[in-house]
Amino acid sequence: MSAEGVIDWDEAMEQCGDDEEFLRELLADLRGEVDQQVKKIDEMLTNVPDGAFHQIMRASHVIKGAASNLMCQQLRQTAMALESQASTANDAAAVQANLPIVKARFDELRQAVANYHAFLASVGI
Repeated sequence: MSAEGVIDWDEAMEQCGDDEEFLRELLADLRGEVDQQVKKIDEMLTNVPDGAFHQIMRASHVIKGAASNLMCQQLRQTAMALESQASTANDAAAVQANLPIVKARFDELRQAVANYHAFLASVGI
């Protein structure tokens, strides 16, 4: 898997003071954080309890911020789209109306996560 679309390696290296070992450590940490947040989102979409969209919005925000710091644009963009969609549901009717769209944004995020995992594997992380 190429870095294109998954991470801007040069920019990420610059963020880490050109310390590749440190960048690799941060990317591995990001993988763990992303996986944890994706699990939370999946649980919210499985049961859709009260406040589910707020929790999805928060988890997406965490992914967006962490991915932004490490120049992982695909993760950032898909998390931002999910966060934005989840923020539109303020009542039960809005939740039901937006559920299919939120699930579609979550599927896009899961694909970005799969691409991120594939990229990490391709560079030995």
